[in-house]
Amino acid sequence: MSQSNFSRPGAIDLSGLRKPAGAAPGGPGAPAGAAGAAAGAYVLNVTEANFQADVIERSLQAPVVVELWSPRSQGSNALGAVLAQLSTEYDGKFLLARIDVDANPQVAQAFGVQSVPVVIAILRGQPVPLFQGALGEPEVRQYLDQLLTVAVANGITGRAEPVGPPAGDADSAEEPPPNPRYENAENAVAAGDLDGAIAAYEELLKETPADAEAKSGLARVQLVKRTQDVPADVRTRAADNPADVEAQLLVADVDLMGGHVDDAFARLISTVQATSGDERNTVRLHLLELFEVVGADDDRVVKARRRLMSALF
Repeated sequence: MSQSNFSRPGAIDLSGLRKPAGAAPGGPGAPAGAAGAAAGAYVLNVTEANFQADVIERSLQAPVVVELWSPRSQGSNALGAVLAQLSTEYDGKFLLARIDVDANPQVAQAFGVQSVPVVIAILRGQPVPLFQGALGEPEVRQYLDQLLTVAVANGITGRAEPVGPPAGDADSAEEPPPNPRYENAENAVAAGDLDGAIAAYEELLKETPADAEAKSGLARVQLVKRTQDVPADVRTRAADNPADVEAQLLVADVDLMGGHVDDAFARLISTVQATSGDERNTVRLHLLELFEVVGADDDRVVKARRRLMSALF
């Protein structure tokens, strides 16, 4: 999931950002808007002083996406608007916490930030690297979808509470309501009912086999279910026996859940090259399912598809 050089989750010391005695200037959790252009019902401006209450504690219930930005960075403003829009669209599946690194250098130092914008997530108090740079809306959406998959796998299925008024723009069209077609599946995911979500998505695909959103949703939930009880020795099994297709598939799943997308794809393409017949087809179909999880338009999927075609022919 990451394009950055950040450490793995848990390696960043957040202890220095604990809330000190006394209230933060301006009170805790000010809705975003005054500082920077981004605003919305699920957007907060966060400081070093209220980082503990507004990021760490909230991350126990729902994912918190932390945008480290600077008013000196044009890319920060563009990305902030995209993230704010998506926070509204996702309707509480994550909370966006915006941190001005110029005003809060200790936060930037804690995360080793050298340039902005940078986006990380906090799940149960631990940082998960997302991406660097002012990505466009489709790319940001893919990273968020992967984050939510990881969150569900770790038992984080709650929703963030609104923290401010919805973003207002008289010139923009009203946001369309959530598609009720996916309501049963999404509600099952939020409740941690993976079997129910799988059944709901499969029912949708019976009705409309070409439904791309249902295909992607089904692939994500199936990935979460497959990785719930991973044998401790599976990576050793895969390394010791490249012909163990089951182990290769499961390690690829684990890698994808951990954000190591290229590693997962490379492993399965190598396994395709090393197998034949039914085994090769099993690996190929599994890889196509992981493509659905990441998204057809993702550059990594596009490149991996080319490599898969070369491996098959």
